[in-house]
Amino acid sequence: MMILLNSMRRAVIYARVSSKGQEKEGFSIPAQIKFLTEYAKKNLFKIDRIFQESETAKRAGRKAFNEMLLYIKENNINIILVEKTDRLYRNFKDYVLLDEFKGIEIHLVKENTILSENSKSHEKFLHGIKVLMAKNYIDNLSEEVKKVLEKKSNRVIILKRRLLDIRM
Repeated sequence: MMILLNSMRRAVIYARVSSKGQEKEGFSIPAQIKFLTEYAKKNLFKIDRIFQESETAKRAGRKAFNEMLLYIKENNINIILVEKTDRLYRNFKDYVLLDEFKGIEIHLVKENTILSENSKSHEKFLHGIKVLMAKNYIDNLSEEVKKVLEKKSNRVIILKRRLLDIRM
């Protein structure tokens, strides 16, 4: 079966891991891209560009994310393919920013969800909850790291006091 490229809908892929360390440990951007490329082929999407980065989504302002937004706006792209919600964003500012784009479809492939301005209210509601859960996950992780660091810091203080007691 021959398919004309002009008849295919244009899409971009966005793949992300939270850090360079995760990328090195096998949380694979190439695996995300392969998965999303296969989805695109199956659904007859032409991939215009692939955006990838190794950066936390905790705060807005990620370079590749912002480049993607500019690219889809300037090139009239209406489909974003991403593995799942937390790969796209973990903060409200990016969520609201992307929600303001008109005519965009976000394909959250592993979640088997396509979001658009025509999505049902309950689909948007569930997606909003997933964004909140992704944000909560990163906030909770930050709290846990702070607790561990504080505990280690307290141990160092105790050890220093013991060393001073021994010396005196």
